[in-house]
Amino acid sequence: MKVTEIWKSKQKPTISYELFPARNEKAAGKLEKIIDKLVASQPDFVSVTFGAGGSTREGSYKLVEKLLKEKKLETVAYFTCYGLGPDQITSVLNAYRALGVETVLAARGDPPHGEDDFKPHPESLQHASDLLAFIRPKYDFCLAGAGYPEGHIEAESKEKDLEYLKLKQDNGADFIITNYAYDNQFFFDFMKSCQEIGITVPVMPGVMPIYSVKMMNNLAKLCGATITDEIKEGLAKIPEDDKDALFEFSVDFAVKQCRGLIEAGVPGLHIYTMDRAKAAVEIVGRLRADGLI
Repeated sequence: MKVTEIWKSKQKPTISYELFPARNEKAAGKLEKIIDKLVASQPDFVSVTFGAGGSTREGSYKLVEKLLKEKKLETVAYFTCYGLGPDQITSVLNAYRALGVETVLAARGDPPHGEDDFKPHPESLQHASDLLAFIRPKYDFCLAGAGYPEGHIEAESKEKDLEYLKLKQDNGADFIITNYAYDNQFFFDFMKSCQEIGITVPVMPGVMPIYSVKMMNNLAKLCGATITDEIKEGLAKIPEDDKDALFEFSVDFAVKQCRGLIEAGVPGLHIYTMDRAKAAVEIVGRLRADGLI
């Protein structure tokens, strides 16, 4: 079922998880157990990332296949176009369509990390909006685009970033999944700006639990997310090696954030799991116990 159809069939916001392919055999064994825990929490759908320059092409396909066929989960396949030519793009999309994928998130992507000799295809598409324009006339996928409440880290300005987001809608995006922001006000301001520029498709916020202080800081630098004073002050009260206290703080913060987003009327919440299960399952359990999802 397409994500937009799932929303039409639901009276409450959806819950979804993002996963990425395992990097090696040992990680694959751990991921299998994590997936089973996530499946038990009954998400409405899951998504699978696609590595830079097609670096996880085979792994992404196999994970999508497992989730669709073995786990019986509605699955969104991410697809990044950077470095790939039209024939390669078509090959991947045809494979996903044959597999039964109905929703694709189209993104630009980045050069593969650690591959200094990587050479993009000379006809590689330059922007996610170009990929959406390429896909829309050829396929009947439900298409998603990526949004950035605090602006894309490479954007000339927030205003220019919104113009590109509007172009994604104009070129075929049926909905938007956003990067996370630790302060809901960034998302609310973003939504106001979206409305002002004419973006009318549903927008689903991403939620990133705090898995560790190191990961939080690294991810924030990569995507430009603001680490709020509330988080800094809360973490300062937790002993450095107290993993249980950090977990409780992370879950409490995320649940409060999710409640605020749900009260604002979002169509769903997309939780970035980082291939972990414990925090996501706990967050969803609490929201479900409150009757919010």
